[in-house]
Amino acid sequence: MSFIFKAIDHIQLAAPKGSEDIARKFFKDILGFNEIEKPEELKKRGGVWFGFGNYQVHIGIEEPFSPAKKAHPAFEVEKIEELKQHLIKHGMDVIEDDNLPGAKRFYTFDPFGNRIEFLEWMKE
Repeated sequence: MSFIFKAIDHIQLAAPKGSEDIARKFFKDILGFNEIEKPEELKKRGGVWFGFGNYQVHIGIEEPFSPAKKAHPAFEVEKIEELKQHLIKHGMDVIEDDNLPGAKRFYTFDPFGNRIEFLEWMKE
């Protein structure tokens, strides 16, 4: 093959129409992601984009909307226990999962019901 995969450009999660402010509260205010200005041509579709480091999460409007309950992004973090307590403090449910050897991880759901995984690889 002559093509090369370089990186994942972005992750897209679906949300219902009119939910941009709810997305901002979760992804920007609670998780601390930065909001990214959408290109002018794409603004009319609704949704909102966020980023951290070299990664982007796009919240796209989907009608009819159905949350992703199994498929999910997984975010690698440092200080996962602090993140877990931060989410709990903000009223988020946390689902522990110790089935991945070498990692601490848990799941939560965004305000639209999309599953999100957070994990921290344990150093030896």
